[in-house]
Amino acid sequence: MSKKKVGVVCGGFSSEFEISIQSGETVVSNLDRTIYEVYLITIRPTSWTATDDNGTEFELSKGDFTLTSEIGKIKLDVIFNTLHGAPGENGQLAALWELLYLPFTSCDSYNAALTFNKRDCLTVLRAWKVPTAKHFAINQGDPIDVVKIQKTVGLPCFVKANRAGSSFGIYKVNCESDLELAILKAFREDHQVLIESELVGREVSVGVAKINDKVEVMPITEIISENDFFDYAAKYEGEAQEITPAVIPESWEKAVKKWSKVIYQKLDLKGVVRSEFIFVDGIPHLLEINTVPGMTPKSIIPQQVNAMGMDLSDFFNYLLQTALKQK
Repeated sequence: MSKKKVGVVCGGFSSEFEISIQSGETVVSNLDRTIYEVYLITIRPTSWTATDDNGTEFELSKGDFTLTSEIGKIKLDVIFNTLHGAPGENGQLAALWELLYLPFTSCDSYNAALTFNKRDCLTVLRAWKVPTAKHFAINQGDPIDVVKIQKTVGLPCFVKANRAGSSFGIYKVNCESDLELAILKAFREDHQVLIESELVGREVSVGVAKINDKVEVMPITEIISENDFFDYAAKYEGEAQEITPAVIPESWEKAVKKWSKVIYQKLDLKGVVRSEFIFVDGIPHLLEINTVPGMTPKSIIPQQVNAMGMDLSDFFNYLLQTALKQK
């Protein structure tokens, strides 16, 4: 049987570029070469290129996603998406792959666009009674009424760039006088901003994936940040404890697994998805959903795969085989 040609897509146009590169390298190094022919695809604002295991460089066509070099043209069989942020997590590339009937490991374009837009996604999920924080939305150019915002969400609160990840564009605000500056800083990442009340409680991260045609909730990770919240330094520079599997009450575990599965199925998600929750009075409140979660050596999903007693190679194989079945 001939090997399937896999394009592992990373890079992108956002502040998450470097994290995405690391995620792509993790996937490339763990794919089984007896099953797959692997190409690392790096998307930059100025170039779309690919390399194979021999170091051969290819140009990537934006029209049909084929790879071209002096040795000829290569048509890919499947995409492993590790591109965090735009254009890999917001649905733009997914729309292209759908037009080309090219299977890929992450969710469809509409679902990707919805989940990437924190405030639109949370609005949809609130209609299904998913518990969330109090919230206030503002767009660049809107008047910033700090009194009204504070009355709505209270203090402390979190100011978040609406469409960003890896904790870029997120600021904790403790006093009303700091609110406007935090909003202006968040506008550097996105022209839409979401402001949420602080949820005080224990934070967990929950991975969900389809394995052997069954939606599986992975072992839960508790996050104990040394900082004010689970920011970039906590995620990637070791300034947090991540305990997998989390030691939490059974009723909490049951509730957060239920909501994680509901979210995955109701939003028609695919591949591996990671959702963040904070327990307030034993009730898990949803913070956000990541449809292209980090795969770096320090990322949470690889920790959860390990806690399942599974090799990353096998896990990535399940994701690719599931994508190929959905062609």
